[in-house]
Amino acid sequence: MNSSKIEQENRIKLLVQALPSSPGVYQYFSEDGKIIYIGKAKNLKKRVASYFSKQHDDGKTRILVRKIYDIKHIVVDTEEDALLLENNLIKKYQPRYNILLKDDKSFPYIVIKNEPFPRVFQTRNFVRDGSIYFGPYTSVGMVRTLIELFRQIYPIRTCKHKLNDENIKDGKFRECLEFHIGKCKAPCIGKYEEEVYRANIDAIKEILNGNISSVLKYMHGVMMQFSDDLEFEKAGEIKAKIDLLKGYQSKSTVVNPKITNVDVFSIIEDEKAGYVNFIRVVNGAIIQSHTMEFKKKLNESSQEILLLAISEIQNRLKLLAREVLVPLKLDIDFERTNLVVPKIGDKRKLMDLSERNVKYYRLDKLKQQSLHKKEPREERLLKVMQSDLRLKVLPRHIECFDNSNIQGTNPVAACVVFRNAKPFKKDYRHFNIKTVEGPNDFASMEEVVYRRYKRLKDEGQGLPQLVVIDGGKGQLGAAVKILRDLELTDQISVIGIAKRLEEIFYPGDPVPLYLDKNSETLKIIQHLRNEAHRFGITFHRQKRSINFINSELNNIPGVGDKTIEQLYRNFKSFNKIKEATIQNLVSVVGKDKAKRIYSYFNSGKEV
Repeated sequence: MNSSKIEQENRIKLLVQALPSSPGVYQYFSEDGKIIYIGKAKNLKKRVASYFSKQHDDGKTRILVRKIYDIKHIVVDTEEDALLLENNLIKKYQPRYNILLKDDKSFPYIVIKNEPFPRVFQTRNFVRDGSIYFGPYTSVGMVRTLIELFRQIYPIRTCKHKLNDENIKDGKFRECLEFHIGKCKAPCIGKYEEEVYRANIDAIKEILNGNISSVLKYMHGVMMQFSDDLEFEKAGEIKAKIDLLKGYQSKSTVVNPKITNVDVFSIIEDEKAGYVNFIRVVNGAIIQSHTMEFKKKLNESSQEILLLAISEIQNRLKLLAREVLVPLKLDIDFERTNLVVPKIGDKRKLMDLSERNVKYYRLDKLKQQSLHKKEPREERLLKVMQSDLRLKVLPRHIECFDNSNIQGTNPVAACVVFRNAKPFKKDYRHFNIKTVEGPNDFASMEEVVYRRYKRLKDEGQGLPQLVVIDGGKGQLGAAVKILRDLELTDQISVIGIAKRLEEIFYPGDPVPLYLDKNSETLKIIQHLRNEAHRFGITFHRQKRSINFINSELNNIPGVGDKTIEQLYRNFKSFNKIKEATIQNLVSVVGKDKAKRIYSYFNSGKEV
């Protein structure tokens, strides 16, 4: 393998490692800069990595992987948003290795028609006639469920009659079957006031905008009524609709028909560079996203960098949209373009999406730079841990606590110490639980944490940057209470790791952190936890064994703690005491006690 190919493989590897574990769309580029494949993912990092981590059976996939020269991505909120964005981009660029999508395969909308007594129905055709469109939706079943739901709740018409005042007054229409079965109140013959009908339409708009709690309550009542009437099949049908309704997302942040043609710019900067993301929205859909990096020369301001980016995009695309969304006010007037700083609503959501993408781009850059640096593995691991665990400083010194007891007997605890992400066994410590009776993990944790850090504080010894508690919220809370009492919470960060799902808990935060199961940070924390468990269990077993042996020797009449201590000091182990000759025992504890001990272990034989 030549050096250029090795270099390219390493570059792709770094790009994959820097991807976020978020929903989004990935784009593969060939060496000449053309998009050759577009895909969606629930987890960008995991999905893209799968292309390069296994041998593919399909020949076309193997060819695709060989041709990938660069990877770019766009982050979105949900997998559904990723599906919609993927659809738009494939239609726009028609990459060689994608199934081509045609416009007649577009996603469905729900339209509230701009007409007297508006109809509500499903459509795939977006017509700009003043009607209100909701969607697009990725599930046709969801659209049909919603429309059926509206017709069950509200008596809206399904006919296509032109219901203007003149036609209604002239009596051009007659009531239909829908009126006779109670599903329509016949506005066609003037039996339904338009004001009341409009109120129903407003309620439907609320539901489509996401305010569905009242509808769910209504459907639940209908389901329970069917159940009480023993109509379980109908109740089951309503239950299925409730589940669908709970799961649906009323409108996409990626595609919104209310927004026609706009360009969006967002910016983030640090001391060395400014990063600007650009998103183009055409006919209500994102068709392009690009992020640029500008190296600072003279400490340029955000306004200067943003104007430079707008100028660059204008030169590349030859024309800006009539409306350009920007994150801050710019002192410039464009001849054909209106600059807008969005504050609320759908345009603000587009700006949020752009800002999220530029933040991820900067994080990717920083990750790639850190991976390129030839720094010691320990240093790199510590930086990764600091980032993953949101720590203020590098965790060079980490301590982990674990309690051990079996049915409340011989309670002990262990503290293991890692320095520079490696075990430092010289500083491992055992603790006999002194103040707690019975199996009380929380109280035991309070005792050992207090004893450990009270001593380190009093003696002026170095404190750890991070403390890991083997346990959930309860054990973590016990540890935090003691550190707060010792006034050490500003100096020591503390986290808990639960055994079942490997959740990472933070003090005062009810939502745990889930690290990727292959992340280096999680592996180090697991190593700490396992080492503390091993060290604690070993000590626990030793203590139980010694207690058993001591109780065995205490059964011998005339043998007390001092005699037992003498025996151990000379014979070193319980087995050697059992096997000792009478002469050896006499030399240690005297003739009388020696006879008693020898007879006890030798079937009561007389000496």
